[in-house]
Amino acid sequence: MSSAVEVVRTRLRPQGRETRDQIVAGLSFGFWSGLLGVKYEQLWRDCLHLAFPNSSGRRKQVASALEGVRKFRNRLAHHDSMLNLDVPFEIRRIIEVAGYIDRDAEEWLTHTSAAMEVYAERPITASDTVVVAARSAWPLYQDCHAYVCQAGRTFRPVERIAFYTDSVIHEEVPMVRHRRDGVVWSADSAASLSVSQDSNDRKIASVIEISRGLGWTDGVYQVFLLSRQGDPQHRSLPGPIRHQGIGRGSAFTQKQRYVSLHALETAVTTADL
Repeated sequence: MSSAVEVVRTRLRPQGRETRDQIVAGLSFGFWSGLLGVKYEQLWRDCLHLAFPNSSGRRKQVASALEGVRKFRNRLAHHDSMLNLDVPFEIRRIIEVAGYIDRDAEEWLTHTSAAMEVYAERPITASDTVVVAARSAWPLYQDCHAYVCQAGRTFRPVERIAFYTDSVIHEEVPMVRHRRDGVVWSADSAASLSVSQDSNDRKIASVIEISRGLGWTDGVYQVFLLSRQGDPQHRSLPGPIRHQGIGRGSAFTQKQRYVSLHALETAVTTADL
């Protein structure tokens, strides 16, 4: 990190602009997100946590959120496609990070940003449900009403998740209640989250504990908390939807595929989707 600062100072010195403000302005976004990396754990404990007084106080959680903001910012800066990205989720994460630093900044961004107004003008699609390949995820949903996948995986904006295993889309089509990326999957993380005042934290702690009992390994994951039967917004199909394709590579989806809830509710086989 000191070398990055020196590069900026060297560039500014001949111009007579080697001031504190100019040095800070000349450092990249990656410098600041990198400052929350694991090798700066002691710096976080000593003083850096004070820059985020409204956060949980956990470096990993703040680092994950800030890294997500950095990646989203880079996609925008490089004019990358937003079609397969959950833009509202990314905007909420930006505002959340601002709130870690200053509640007034969070409120100001919430009330002055026009991002969601622009997003609302997008062409509307009826594909409100993602069907995920779920050999391991379907049993986990049955046990704890959550979907867990790799960290950083992108999704279009969806309201629901459906599960595809063994050549069928299962009957349950739960509503997405909460989504969180970059969750550390470990016994220590579960213990920490279980005593949080945030109900979603406690639910995620339970998911971690249950998944570890099912053989899920430690790591960093993305988690969706989902509805269950009895919830007014939960939907159950009349029966499973069978996929009739056979042979290698013929699965309805090997990762994720988008459909409408209406199509699921009226389909007999996946050929109707």
